[in-house]
Amino acid sequence: MQPCNYDCNNMRFTLLFLIVLGLLMPVATDAQDRLQIGGYGEVVGTYNFFSDEYLRYTDANSYKDAPGHGRIDIPHFVIWLGYDFGKGWSLGTEIEFEHGGTESAVEIETEEAGEYESEVERGGEVALEQFWIQKSFTRAANLRLGHIIVPVGATNMYHMPTEFFTCYRPEGESTILPCTWHENGISFWGQAGGWRYEAMLLPGLDSDRFSSQNWIASASGSPYEFKIGNTLAGAFRVDNTSVKGLRLSLSGYAGNSFKNTLAPTESDRYKGVKGTVMIGSFDFCYNAHNLIVRGNLDYGHLTDSYAITKFNMSLRKDSVSPQQTVASDAVAGGIEAGYDIFGAIPSMKGKDQKFYVFGRYEYFDSMFRVAEGLNDSRWCGRQRVAAGINYYPISDIVIKCEYSHGFLDPIYNNEPAISIGVAFAGLFKRNH
Repeated sequence: MQPCNYDCNNMRFTLLFLIVLGLLMPVATDAQDRLQIGGYGEVVGTYNFFSDEYLRYTDANSYKDAPGHGRIDIPHFVIWLGYDFGKGWSLGTEIEFEHGGTESAVEIETEEAGEYESEVERGGEVALEQFWIQKSFTRAANLRLGHIIVPVGATNMYHMPTEFFTCYRPEGESTILPCTWHENGISFWGQAGGWRYEAMLLPGLDSDRFSSQNWIASASGSPYEFKIGNTLAGAFRVDNTSVKGLRLSLSGYAGNSFKNTLAPTESDRYKGVKGTVMIGSFDFCYNAHNLIVRGNLDYGHLTDSYAITKFNMSLRKDSVSPQQTVASDAVAGGIEAGYDIFGAIPSMKGKDQKFYVFGRYEYFDSMFRVAEGLNDSRWCGRQRVAAGINYYPISDIVIKCEYSHGFLDPIYNNEPAISIGVAFAGLFKRNH
């Protein structure tokens, strides 16, 4: 099949726009009362004070004093539509435009001799991120079926740009975990007192798309027109908000990944290989007294990482696999704190405007532990600090500015950057 040209992409974009426009057209009063419309989006400009050459890790000394580079990006733009059918039945949908484009993206691969690689993310960069039907029996018992957010980690549950201080989503979690992680599945969730709980059944990850820099992050969804479901996985999340202003959360994931691929895996050489992925995550948020503090700690383990690495490297060059070393363990942890200066000024109290001064620290390593006999890309582990401001002229809009610095292993060059962005998140129309 020939790749879609510019005109074809425009036709698809126009069709999608007309569909959304049709959903937003005036309808009967009763239906309007049941309709909920919202969304979020962000625009970010960044200047990186380091080289973007693909050899900057394999030949770091040659690029120690190389000039930096600037980037302007639209990381996410999302339209959210919900509808209450009545009698406990409801619908949720979310259409996401990533990086302002459609279909495939081209990048320079840092581990494959600087080749230009066409990358397809879940079949394109316009994604149906949520599409589910829900039956609510009581506040404590809800059943959701369809395409659902996987509730593992802080960023997957709280990924709107008004829910973190940095210009981009927290780098650690979005490096080692799919973000935002959305899958076809069945979810049971509910709330009782200060507790919220959720359990989800979903297809397993696809091990041939694991990689060095991103561990399992690229293995959700599917590059095909269907989702492979040879293996199943489970995810859960528990939140507690019993203490005013404080949320404590625990989440996790477990599932096999090796046979969830189109590539033949029945050879005796790979007999018994399961590629079990296990993830545990703790996160919290404190929001009171003009202070917001958020933190997360994620740890992941992959069994049979040696066999999976060898299998992936044996695949055809034109396969969807990056064909890279896959670590047995990955880790990400971070904490950020911001203080609302306007909240401490008597004349500004009670107004929508807020002005946060924040700082963030995180450590993450997609190759925290590597099986014996495999190469360890030490540049995948780093510490990152960021400091800046978040100004809210109104509650649903934020202007962000930050300076960040990535500290790598001494044999590599550090990665300082400055970013500025503007974002919104909110409901345009609520149910009555």
